[in-house]
Order: sequence, then C-alpha cells, then structure tokens
Amino acid sequence: MTGKKMGIGTMLNAYPDSVGGHLKDIVSLLKKDEFKDVFRSFYILPSVFNTDLDRGFSLINYDLSETLAAKEDIEDLHALNIDLLMDFILNHISVLSPQFQDILKNGDESKYRDFFIDWNKFWKGYGEMAPEGYIVPDDDYIKDMFFRKTGLPILMVRFPDGKEVPYWNTFYQEVIYHKIDPYRLVRECGLQYGTACELARIVNEQIVDNKISKEIDFGKWGKYAEMIKDILRSERTYLGQMDLNIKSELVWDYYKETLKRLSDYGVSIVRLDAFAYAPKEPGERNFLNDPGTWDLLQKIDDIASEYGLTLLPEIHASYEEKIYKLLADKGYMVYDFFLPGLLIDAFIRKNAVYLKKWADEVIENGIQTVNMLGCHDGIPLLDLKGLLPEEDIQNVIDTVVNRGGYVKDLHGAKNVYYQVNATYYSALGESDQRMLMARAIQMFMPGKPQIWYLDLFAGKNDYEAMERAGVGGHKEINRSNLSLDQAQELLSSDVVNKQLELLRYRNTNPVFTQDADIVVDCNETVMTITWTNVHGSAKLSVDFDNETYTIE
Repeated sequence: MTGKKMGIGTMLNAYPDSVGGHLKDIVSLLKKDEFKDVFRSFYILPSVFNTDLDRGFSLINYDLSETLAAKEDIEDLHALNIDLLMDFILNHISVLSPQFQDILKNGDESKYRDFFIDWNKFWKGYGEMAPEGYIVPDDDYIKDMFFRKTGLPILMVRFPDGKEVPYWNTFYQEVIYHKIDPYRLVRECGLQYGTACELARIVNEQIVDNKISKEIDFGKWGKYAEMIKDILRSERTYLGQMDLNIKSELVWDYYKETLKRLSDYGVSIVRLDAFAYAPKEPGERNFLNDPGTWDLLQKIDDIASEYGLTLLPEIHASYEEKIYKLLADKGYMVYDFFLPGLLIDAFIRKNAVYLKKWADEVIENGIQTVNMLGCHDGIPLLDLKGLLPEEDIQNVIDTVVNRGGYVKDLHGAKNVYYQVNATYYSALGESDQRMLMARAIQMFMPGKPQIWYLDLFAGKNDYEAMERAGVGGHKEINRSNLSLDQAQELLSSDVVNKQLELLRYRNTNPVFTQDADIVVDCNETVMTITWTNVHGSAKLSVDFDNETYTIE
C-alpha cells in the first residue's frame, strides 16, 4: 500500500442532492460558521456522476452529473480543506454505458464484445444448453456461488442480427417492452389497417408497466404471432448493471482511466463498491474467491498508488469469517460495519461488553477503520454473526423493527439476515440523549468517523419516501432529502448543535491522532474510552444505565 493515507478527521457522507438538491447547496452549508472545523472529509455518493439506477451505483461514466454537481463545487470543497472520498464500481457498469450500447449497435463486430461476460462462453463445457439459449451450469460448478436474486444472473441481449446472447448480470435488471403502433404494422409489415389495429390491441393490453404480463394469445391471428413477437423482442430496451469481464484488456484500460479520472477530481480515498463479485471462475465462489479477489485487489492497488490514491474496499461479511482482518493484514483500510449494531446492543443490555471486545481488537491489531452509525444502505446485521450471540442479534433486529425499521433478508431465508433499514435516530428510539451518546462514542472509537447527513440532523424514518419508491424501496426510509431551509431550521435544535460540538471537538483537539494510545474500560454499566498522546489526554465516560456521558 503506497497510496496516501487520509487522516482520521470526521467525514461527511451524503448524496450530492441530500441537502438543497445540488452539491453547491451542501457546499454553501459547509461554508457556514456552524460548520467551521466540523468536517475534514466528504464521501460524496456516486450519483454525483453520470448514472441511471440504484441512486448512483449504476455508472454510465464518471463525468459529473450536470443536474447535481459542477467542477466549481469540487474546487470549493478543496478550498475548504475538505478531502474527498468517491466510489469506483469495479464489478459492473450500466447498460447505458458507451461500451454496452456499442454491443447493442454492432453485435459480434463490437470492439466491446467481450468487455462484459458472455455467459455461454464463460460456462462452455460446464453445463447443458437450455431451450431458452443459455447454458445451465452443472450443480458442482455453481454450488459455492452466491446469486443475489432468484434464478441465474443473466440478461438476454439481442444483437442486430437477431441472435440472443446471455450476459452475466449480478445486480439490477429490467427488460422494457414497448407498445406496438398499428400504423407501423401497416407501413412496414403490409398488414391491413383493421388487422393491425386488432393485433396492436391484443398485444398492448398485455404490456403492463413495460412488462408482458403473460403469454400472449393471438387467437385467430396466430399466423402473425411470430412476426409480432419478433418485433417486441427486437425493440425491447434494457436497464441494468452488467458485470465486467476482468480478463479483458479493455476492462483494465477502463479501470486505469477511471482511477486517473478520480485522481483528477482530487480524490484521496477510493471506495471499492462490490469489487468482491468481480473475479469469477467455474467451480469457484463468485464472491470473495481466493486468490482471485486478492489478486484483483492488488492489481487495482498498484494502479491506484500511481495516482496517490488510498483504497477502501467495501465488503460485508460475517465477523466469524475474519475478512476484515484479512484486509487489515494486507494493509487496507477497513469499514467498521460492526459499530452500529454493537452500539444498539449496548443500549439494550445497558453495558458495552461486546463493544469493548471489538474496540480492543481494533486497537491491539492496529486496524485502520472507517466507522459509522447510519449510512445510505442500512444498519448492518450480517457482519455481527460470530461477534454477538444469535439471540442478541435477533434482539437488535426486534428492537429496531419495533421502532419502525424494516429487515432485509437474503432471498427470504431465515437467519440469513443482511441489514435493517431505519434512520439511526429512529433505531435509538428517537431519543436525543441516546443519539448524542452514540455520537460521542463514535468520536472516541478508533478510526475515521463517517457521518451520515441525516443522522446529524436527527432524521426520523421516512415512510412516505418508502411508499413513493414502491417495491424494494425500503432503503429510502433513511434517505430523506432536506431543503436548505429545513437544514437551516434544524441547525437551531439542541441535538444537532451538540453533535456539531462533538465533531468539532474531535477535529480540533490535538489528542486525536493516529499515533495516540487508546484504552477502553468497561465496568458493568459504565464504559470509558481514553486517548493519550504527547499533547495530553481526553476521556469519555458513558453510563448506559442512566444514559449519560461526560468528556474530560
């Protein structure tokens, strides 16, 4: 690891439109006196780029979004001495990317034909061809693979010559069918007008929300069925995130160009989203396979180091798997996905025995962490397996759900929970005192504190946003966009002001350095965390029974 390390000052985390609707509005907020010395860094979520889905995690390219940000906003952040963290999504890019659109236009003649993973090429010799035109791998070759959705992770893509090609698609996909214009059937297919109108009616009644609701029954017009189906297939369009073929030299050219682009924006830390899905081999795991994952990470790190970039690999895995330790041992920064759940557990049990256990491990092993309370995703649960007893994890889940949160399972399987969606303020029972205690503990935990903007403003669960988002919109519960007026009004509240004081204290007290000695003690209901260096010491005392804290 030769990239430049980012300090341990506090880091804001937000979408570019989280406050005011544009990055310039967040910048204007950060220029206010109330935010002086509050943040040293800013993790801007990837909707700051040219994206289409998943609130930014489906990249078309890394141009700044003209509707959400401008070059001047980035320059203003640097002028405020705020470092930047941005995402690099290794595993996939959008179907609207120039590379994928070139495939749709040129098919087998496209220079990007193998930029993405041709499912049938990948699995040739490892399974049987299905009537639908894709290989179904033998069970022995996929038994260790983890697919994030039901069925095989395939998007069938139509080439200009009419050939249907399956491409690997781990994450989101949507196939959009377009209604038929009867006038076109007359012009291009030579049908009688009355026949064209009847066929269009039959077909268009079956296209609901851009989907064909069932197998179309053409009745007495069956002789035209294949012609109409071919029109529907040929004109369908796609949304989705297509997996990249890391064995393609063009993909590595793309990786290099992207890292250089991020460097040009003045980024210090690059968060690697979903990178562990990128290396794939028949018969091997398609998530965190060994050695593929680590070989990929090393190659990316070699490129990043040329531009002075530090990598922050994002991996959710259970504590018992020790992936966090493997990353730390390899010299990488580690996301502390354990702190959010451990803190809620400490409030429930009224002691911090498990929180102390984790803090001691971080300190003793010199693990460089980025910690958090809330974030754009949810409160992690999967990560706690092996650190907290199962019944205590369930207790955390039940507590947050009883306070209005929503649980995300993996394929609905029991005891394969992933995360619970709620604002952290609501997860704590919407108690100002607990919110301040949690923030104080975060400020004294080892690592670099990442602050979700909505936590800072003590945001409550947003059920209306969930309803607007529809099916799968549970994450919107913790993503409320604030107007500048709302943010300004909230700045006058006690819970916000005291959080700002804690953040400023962390950033301005010379005790908080990477070489400081940190000691955590836990005596029944009271926990203390003490930082000491040549400049002196700072001590946090927390009483979970009385829900009070003091700083000396």
